[in-house]
Amino acid sequence: MPDWLFPAPPVPSLPIAGSALRFPVRRILCVGQNYAAHAREMGHERAEPFFFTKPADAVVADGADPTYPSATADLHHEVELVCAVGPEGGIVGWAVGCDLTRRDLQAAAKAKGRPWDAAKGFDQSAPCGALQLGALPDADAIIELRVDGEPRQSGRLGDMVWGPHEILGKARELWDVRPGDLIFTGTPEGVGPLAPGARVECAIEGLPPLSFTVRSR
Repeated sequence: MPDWLFPAPPVPSLPIAGSALRFPVRRILCVGQNYAAHAREMGHERAEPFFFTKPADAVVADGADPTYPSATADLHHEVELVCAVGPEGGIVGWAVGCDLTRRDLQAAAKAKGRPWDAAKGFDQSAPCGALQLGALPDADAIIELRVDGEPRQSGRLGDMVWGPHEILGKARELWDVRPGDLIFTGTPEGVGPLAPGARVECAIEGLPPLSFTVRSR
């Protein structure tokens, strides 16, 4: 074992439903505008999938509550189906995730043709529920998000332009996809702002739900 200059940070991980085992997170790949209606609400027409990333330690797991981030006045929610890449390189499980976004920083970056890193890849920007091993939920499964009990987002997994296995194939053209990688597969229309104290409930039929409260700084 090497001697570290300082203690190595813990490995980010997700719980696995019905198991004492955990899924170690290597990195997070995210697909933008993968629901046609959401692409239109953001002012785009959907074509080839495009990706952005979040660091592995952006994961918020085990029912923990993320803190409202610094440097933004417009934090947005985006509920998503999350794919987990397993030991054989295929998708071994699924989870409900929420891509938190500093929308004001994203808009400024878009206007200047700059990367989205500060808008998407900040601390605690990837709350995620427990991983469910096994087959993909049915295409008719509803994906939805509520804020303080009010419906905000709702769609069906079959509304995705690119399915999870197609997305995985596209990701492999760009990266050496390995076990531990998570892929956020896009969000339906209805994205909107979150204030400190907001209670967020995310659900996909057939998967463990995700809920959290946005803590004040």
